[in-house]
Amino acid sequence: MSHDAWEGTVAKKSRGLLDGSNMYRRLKIRCADGSTIKARVGKDLWNSLEVGDRVVKRAGEDPVKQ
Repeated sequence: MSHDAWEGTVAKKSRGLLDGSNMYRRLKIRCADGSTIKARVGKDLWNSLEVGDRVVKRAGEDPVKQ
């Protein structure tokens, strides 16, 4: 599975000020094949998701809640 396109469920949500000035929001996604990936997402999507929600990322597009 390419990191340009993936789908899975939210395993963990995290955020932090990694450089001291910009808030980064990350999701840990568990894919159907059991692998996990980390994805950086925008504030609106991050706020709308809970652990267990499905997320889809198509090549060339932003991730969306499914």
